[in-house]
Amino acid sequence: MTTYKDAGVDIEAGDALIDRIKPLAAATTRPGVIGGLGGFGALFDLKAAGFVDPVLVSSTDGVGTKLLIAIETGLHATVGIDLVAMCVNDLVVQGAEPLFFLDYFASGHLDVGDAARVVAGIAEGCHQSGCALVGGETAEMPGMYAAGHYDLAGFAVGAAERGALLPAGVRAGDVVLGLPSNGVHSNGFSLVRRVVEKSGLAWDAPAPFAPRETLAQALMTPTRLYVRQVLALHRAGLLHAAAHITGGGLPGNVPRVLPAGLDVVIDQPWPVPEVFGWLSRRGNVRIEEMLQVFNCGIGMVLVVPEADAAMALLAELGEEPVVLGFVAEGTGTVRFAQDLGLLA
Repeated sequence: MTTYKDAGVDIEAGDALIDRIKPLAAATTRPGVIGGLGGFGALFDLKAAGFVDPVLVSSTDGVGTKLLIAIETGLHATVGIDLVAMCVNDLVVQGAEPLFFLDYFASGHLDVGDAARVVAGIAEGCHQSGCALVGGETAEMPGMYAAGHYDLAGFAVGAAERGALLPAGVRAGDVVLGLPSNGVHSNGFSLVRRVVEKSGLAWDAPAPFAPRETLAQALMTPTRLYVRQVLALHRAGLLHAAAHITGGGLPGNVPRVLPAGLDVVIDQPWPVPEVFGWLSRRGNVRIEEMLQVFNCGIGMVLVVPEADAAMALLAELGEEPVVLGFVAEGTGTVRFAQDLGLLA
């Protein structure tokens, strides 16, 4: 007699994972959530969440090849935060409040312990960003993935009142602020892994740019969540636009929020985390390439009409914003001053 388990799919392991993650999901509940895990779909009441005339905003993303470092080193605890951040940071720049989140976890063989650590990170990311983990899918697919490997995808839904969507009101003379990143976040890891390979360093070696951590620990620092900060600025009427700096860097992401006929001029340097200098030097990566691939120390760009008021509010929230430049007439690009001295 042949069973599904003989074919490589363990239903009991999947049930055990659900039992372990139910309390994690329950801890993220928020106004608007109807029911809990276990149904065929998740229900959400926008009226109960306080919306009058809402527009839904959705986003989906993954963690990319950063997962390979987690798999090779067993550092699974924070990739779930990365997954949430990559989705909800994209929602908030459109003026949307993240409401609920679903995840997709796929592997060849389900390791309940590893999967539970990943989902615990997802729950933590949801908690930090004020959205509910309402469901997901765990797929066990023998033959699709190498032993120990898995993949992640995230799906977030948010809402904004119809008249409060971003970008709105961007004009020449607006000030451009940056919120710091805390490292590489979740983009460019194919290049990161190539540089590490060339360096000859093991994952458990001290990180040259953070010697109190191993190389893997330093690179696995999770993506920052900017939801509460951006929403606070927006609700105070101090935000015209925001751009989440992911793949494509500043040159690729900032133009996405600019109206026709405007540029962003970046003429002020900012503190660049040491990891980027190490990657540039060790990998012989030009500054132009670094700025196109990585966030280089700026995880979120904000276009504001009143810099002093915006920076004061952000400081109250524990942020350390930096002035990057200003909005000027142009052709929809980012222009960098020639003497910023980044990664020097």
